Amino acid sequence: MNVRGDQKATSVGEPVPSRASSPILHVALIEPEIHPNTGNIARLCAANEIPLHLVGALGFRIDDKAVRRAGLDYWPYVDVRRHRSIDALYAALPDARFFYFTTKAEKLYTSVTFRPGDCLVFGSETRGLPEPLLKANWDRAVTIPMRSPHVRSLNLATAVAIAVYEALRQMGSGR
Repeated sequence: MNVRGDQKATSVGEPVPSRASSPILHVALIEPEIHPNTGNIARLCAANEIPLHLVGALGFRIDDKAVRRAGLDYWPYVDVRRHRSIDALYAALPDARFFYFTTKAEKLYTSVTFRPGDCLVFGSETRGLPEPLLKANWDRAVTIPMRSPHVRSLNLATAVAIAVYEALRQMGSGR
């Protein structure tokens, strides 16, 4: 795991250099709470050479011991970047367009035309994205539709996978 950012970094193994000179996409998780969800998202990001940005307080540890215990052999290939706040994320990606995924939005994620360098932003499993962040960026808030009114939200890892593969599909980034 290659961890870097505006907080102290810890790495597990040697990272493999990306084939791309600049990432095609970025994924940001705001205060994720559940390690297995973040692990699944990390695997998705590793598989597609997409940096994973972890923002704010985490509900779990990502140090060497915690990663070894999880037994995840793909961690050396994950480009994890830590940021203290959403403002630090914005500073790290000054040229990125940010899209905020929420069940509260009306605009469908498929109505967005994704471009290289975009950042897909997701909230925590129990709280979602903070209301002030959504209000300030409502024009770029998007949703993944669900037919049943009985389900509050999709699993975070599932939602990230849907969004990532739609963006990659649009950009023609398949093999």
